[in-house]
Order: sequence, then C-alpha cells, then structure tokens
Amino acid sequence: MTDRPLVLVDAWPRSKEMIFTAETEARLRDLADVVEHYDGRMPDAEVEKHLDRVEIIVGQTPMDAARLARAPRLRAIVNVKGNWEPVIDYAEAHRRGVEVLSIAPVMAPAVAEFCVGAAIALGRGLLRNDRLFHEGSERYGIRGNGDAVSLYGSDVGFVGYGNLGRALRPLLAPFAAKVAVHDPWLPAGYLAAEGCRAASLDEVLAGSRHLFVLAGVHADNEGFLDREKLARIRPDACVVLASRAEVTDFPAFVELAEAGRFRAAIDVFPVEPVPADDPIRRTRNILLSSHLAGGMRDSYARIAEILIDEIPQILAGLPPIRLQRAEPRLASAQRSR
Repeated sequence: MTDRPLVLVDAWPRSKEMIFTAETEARLRDLADVVEHYDGRMPDAEVEKHLDRVEIIVGQTPMDAARLARAPRLRAIVNVKGNWEPVIDYAEAHRRGVEVLSIAPVMAPAVAEFCVGAAIALGRGLLRNDRLFHEGSERYGIRGNGDAVSLYGSDVGFVGYGNLGRALRPLLAPFAAKVAVHDPWLPAGYLAAEGCRAASLDEVLAGSRHLFVLAGVHADNEGFLDREKLARIRPDACVVLASRAEVTDFPAFVELAEAGRFRAAIDVFPVEPVPADDPIRRTRNILLSSHLAGGMRDSYARIAEILIDEIPQILAGLPPIRLQRAEPRLASAQRSR
C-alpha cells in the first residue's frame, strides 16, 4: 500500500473545469493520489473502497457517523458548492477532529458586485427606461428621473452579514453609504468594527433606501420575511434578493414588488430552474436574474486557487486559512439545496 495521502474528489454538481485548472490538478497529483468522479455522486461502492485511506474529500459525499468511523485517516471534507447540505453528521465530524469546510467565500466577491449593479439599476430605473426607449416613449433629463434615487449617501440595510455582507460592505465605501445590519448572530461591537451599525429588523426594513437580503436559510429563519414584515419596507426602497429565496414569503415578495410597493431585483428562487409557466415570468416591474450573481468564471478560478492553497495546508496538519469552517449546530440547521 502506498504511503501517499489519498484525496477523493466527489464534486457533483461541479465539473472538473469548475474546480481545477490543468496546473492546479497537476500540483494536486504531485501531492497525493487522487480518485475522482464527476457527472453525479460517486457510487457508494467506490466511496467505501477508499474510506480506509482517504484523508481529504472534495465534495459533499454523504458521511454519516458510521461512515466517518470507517474513515480513520480523514482530515477534512471540503464542500465545493458553497452551502451546508444535510448529508454529513457535522457533530460527529467535529468530535472526530474532521474539518468540514466550504469554498463559499470565493463566490462572495461576484455576488457583491452583482448587488451593487442591481441596486444602481433599480435606483436609476434602468429596466423601465430601457423599455420606454424601445417603445419610443422615453423622457430626457430630469423629466425621466423624477423618482430616481442615488446610492451615494444612501441609507443602506443588510439582512444578514456573512460572506456576502463582508464582501459587499467595502464596495459601498466609495458611495459613503450608511450601513445598518440586522444579524442576530453577530454582536454590535463586531459590526461597528466592520463599519456598520447593528439594528433591529424593523429598523432595517423601514429605514433602508437600498436593502440587501443576504441571509442564509436555516431551521430558525425559513420564511421569516413574511408578508407583514415585507410590508414594512419603505415605499421608495430598492431591494436586492441575492442569497436564499426561502428566507422570504416569496409569493408575497413578488406580489408587492410587481405592484410597485418597492423596487426589487431577484437572483434566487424557491425552485430552480424556474418552471416555464411560473407567473414570475409575466412580471414587468422586477429585475430578474437566473441565479447568475456568483457563478462566474472568475469565481470558479478562485475555487481552483483556494483548493491548491488549502489542500497542502491540511495534509501538513496545519489549519485551513481561506476556507470557511462549518459550525456544527448552524450547519446542521441549514436548509440548503
């Protein structure tokens, strides 16, 4: 038996091209033996065959307590989707000293960039003005900007301050935006050090001209932005839904936005792909994007970069630096797809 470490790559739904370049794959093979499988989950029999040797799993291979017990050399499970799925016994992994990690931070810069673009598009009415121009009924200058709002100096609100919030906050600095954050998991002092003000959910909803919904979904907050709370959003607000649709009462969100109660951009949906007959396809006042915010070539290039940074680190018995660690209680409660 070889003494080289074994890395099992079970990256579905990612393809090889999404997580490795030719250079980074070659560097990985210099470090370790690699068993890989794409186009679906790795078959159970193949996983079982390598459990006694595997040191790192790249992917979210189902690993319950029994499987973890059959993998005595396992050091880390590296999720390349960016969420926490209920296929891993997070508490048992933690007890055994197995790091469960995520590449989620690499997607945040692209999502943050999307958020800024969507906020500007909503505030300046680009969707409506493009339509008016094509119809030949455009208005020029101040006549076309009667309800335009600027991101400069705006009262900005974040619902949630995780990877996305931390990536978005610096992009708003040139706009001198005043950022209030509602995140019940974070203390006010930490948020102040980040240049934000801790606020209640009501304050953020009612007081934000530009509102970014960035929270992940878990057992305690699924659907927490219900119709009553959505109705508290200020009438001239520009709302960007860029994290998980499931934190909202999504039909109510769409209904209120389409009625002009607030302006909205949506990049995430409860069901994806969105069914062909979904009523949202007939809306006229919502800026729609098909979960495009994070999934760019630049983001996938960062996955390759971070993996080849972190895998040698882990194999050397050193702590990961750039990947996000799973906190067992929170990861187990997540409702990720």
